[in-house]
Amino acid sequence: MTTFVDRVELHVAAGNGGHGCASVHREKFKPLGGPDGGNGGRGGDVILVVDQSVTTLLDYHHSPHRKATNGKPGEGGNRSGKDGQDLILPVPDGTVVLDKQGNVLADLVGHGTSFVAAQGGRGGLGNAALASARRKAPGFALLGEPGDLQDIVLELKTVADVALVGYPSAGKSSLISVLSAAKPKIADYPFTTLVPNLGVVTAGETVYTIADVPGLIPGASEGRGLGLEFLRHVERCSVLVHVLDTATLESDRDPVSDLDVIEAELKQYGGLDNRPRIVVLNKIDVPDGKDLAEMVRPDLEERGYRVFEVSAVAHLGLKELSYALAELVAHARAAKPKEEATRIVIRPKAVDDAGFTVTREEDGLFRVRGEKPERWVRQTDFNNDEAVGYLADRLNRLGVEEELMNAGARSGDGVAIGPEENAVVFDWEPTMMSGAEMLGRRGEDHRFEAPRPAAQRRRDRQAERDEAEREYDDFEPF
Repeated sequence: MTTFVDRVELHVAAGNGGHGCASVHREKFKPLGGPDGGNGGRGGDVILVVDQSVTTLLDYHHSPHRKATNGKPGEGGNRSGKDGQDLILPVPDGTVVLDKQGNVLADLVGHGTSFVAAQGGRGGLGNAALASARRKAPGFALLGEPGDLQDIVLELKTVADVALVGYPSAGKSSLISVLSAAKPKIADYPFTTLVPNLGVVTAGETVYTIADVPGLIPGASEGRGLGLEFLRHVERCSVLVHVLDTATLESDRDPVSDLDVIEAELKQYGGLDNRPRIVVLNKIDVPDGKDLAEMVRPDLEERGYRVFEVSAVAHLGLKELSYALAELVAHARAAKPKEEATRIVIRPKAVDDAGFTVTREEDGLFRVRGEKPERWVRQTDFNNDEAVGYLADRLNRLGVEEELMNAGARSGDGVAIGPEENAVVFDWEPTMMSGAEMLGRRGEDHRFEAPRPAAQRRRDRQAERDEAEREYDDFEPF
């Protein structure tokens, strides 16, 4: 049964925003109470958060589909819908978030570090929020936006100071068991270590973590054995320790050739050239092992390696090794740059960026793409003519109709707003007038009309001009 998983594909869905409410205030002796529809609630986000108590991605291996709750719709009486609850997914320290193409979206290191994997949909505005001097009694509300649907890949890269690398059965698990309190499975057959083991070592005033990586063999960087799956656990380590077997029973192996093979695999994997190395000649408690260690030590030291002769079974040379590792770890920590304060990067849009594009496709269809037009379409109830007219107002103010004319669109041509798989398609009829004019003072109630003083008329005209420039989609009631 699988107990350790360090790579999963996760399908996350944020909550949908609640729909806005179209309601009119009704009270005795107040027949013209006005619109009082509340806004829909925001959909819940899906958030990944580093939790030190979590060490594996096993839960997501068994349950890869996760969804946050939806926002509640608005209600009459200016009551807004309840926001959806965010879904918090705990992940191990050192989790890397990637998209399906392999692009890194986030690198989560440090307890409490978080990343919003899927954004909840906005709640739709109720008709109370859409009311204005020109549109005193809107008979429609905006729909809530759907939440994000994301397919992401989670990869765990062990966060440790020291990594033990070497052939299977070189004694890495035995070494970590005596240097720390870790109790890995130990045996003398290949691939005893099937998952990375992590231990904590105290040497003087320095406390550091040490990882036992599953054994490497020739071709590990190309997928042979277990090495390729676990080489990424070496990436974050500050120090690499080559554990070499001086008592191997295989006649075609010796410590120097083993070192060359492992170094070749690390180089092939890439990104580890700057890590300091230490060589550990293990199993010197065996007579032949002690002789072989003394024989190859000068050659290894000539290459520039610090060499330690140890025996995990007899507990020989372990103190010197642990203090040497502590020294290298302390030096690596001191060399790391101090963490900088969080910076906010502002990338202003180009002055000529219209916020949308109009392209003509091979079949003659004109396609409109852009964040605002596509969001407005999602918010529109196409069963309500008044809501459709409001969408026409927004598109005209944005300049979509003018751009369609510039692109060569003519009356009756097909126009699609949105991506190919989820677009709204209609036959275009150029008007160069607002949707309000097309529907004949849409959304107004003649019972509100009464003789107005000149000053009031001027204020109303100014309010109409201000409304024409206002972007309702950026309205955030809370």
